[in-house]
Amino acid sequence: MLFASYDLGGIRLANRTVMAPMTRSRCSHDSAPDALVAQYYEQRATAGLIVTEGTSPSPNGVGYARIPGIYNEAQVQGWRLVTDAVHKAGGKIFVQLMHTGRVSHQDNLPAGARVIGPSPEVCPGDMWTDKAGLQAHTAPVVMTELDIAQAVAEYANAASLAVKAGFDGIELHAANGYLMEQFLNANVNKRTDDYGGSADARNRFTLEVAQACVGAIGADKVGIRISPHGVFNGTGAFDGAEDQFLALTKKLSDMGLVYLHLVDHSAMGAPPVPAELKTKLRAAFARTFIAVGGFDAQSAEKVLQAKEADLVAFGRPFLSNPDLVARMKSGAALAAPDMSTFYTPGEKGYTDYPALAQ
Repeated sequence: MLFASYDLGGIRLANRTVMAPMTRSRCSHDSAPDALVAQYYEQRATAGLIVTEGTSPSPNGVGYARIPGIYNEAQVQGWRLVTDAVHKAGGKIFVQLMHTGRVSHQDNLPAGARVIGPSPEVCPGDMWTDKAGLQAHTAPVVMTELDIAQAVAEYANAASLAVKAGFDGIELHAANGYLMEQFLNANVNKRTDDYGGSADARNRFTLEVAQACVGAIGADKVGIRISPHGVFNGTGAFDGAEDQFLALTKKLSDMGLVYLHLVDHSAMGAPPVPAELKTKLRAAFARTFIAVGGFDAQSAEKVLQAKEADLVAFGRPFLSNPDLVARMKSGAALAAPDMSTFYTPGEKGYTDYPALAQ
């Protein structure tokens, strides 16, 4: 099944593999992709679906050094290089919209932008800045309801710009402790207004963003990524989390979103997502269900055969194996990634991993 074609909301995927979103920090000017970024994605276009690295819908959301955005015309033109290259190679590609929220440092933002979040607490840990090296995260400005409305509108605008840039759709990043999950997670969201204090209130921002994007480009072009047992960026478990995420999933399903991308980072040391919760989330979501988390060809096939997922995403294996699908199909050995070049500028550890044919 892994290598069989699949219909994703009317988009024909060549196989059931997904290249998972992975931050690569290669955008050197105005958060706009260039020819090097296009080459990187083109090399991996045999994936059934590519989901890009996290891409900010707003100047306020470019929290990391050298990550891309999709909120101005230069970025649209940069991404057009990418989508044209991927489509020419026969691939399909969604852009992941990732507003970093409080996971940010002021030095990484463009002039006039602010570090914002639902609550005033500073994200634990450090962040790299090209200006001054590792720095503690910047304290966020607490978002007013006007700021929230602006952020929702920015997501919808980014969705429209993504279609203009040639993307087949978008993935909303509501996982890993970034802005959408900062609202979802009770350990981060300390609000007592209509956007916090209860499960329904914590879900509200994510649902408003999803609905705005559906209104802008249609439900067949909108997917979402969630991480209900994640611990990244100061999130973690909280009372009622599973019921909250089930309620969220049912409402996203009612909107007609094209896929739900469920993160299980237990292979990287995070708590596992319980099998029972995975089953409930799968049942609650009417359309395509994507599993991710430490899979190889054999375990992916097992999940697909058991109908526990429709598609399976692979992260680091795609990073160091541009021809991952061919390697898995033939049983060839996989190249190991060079972790020292995950987030460094330039082609080393980015576009220089050879395919088997080379």
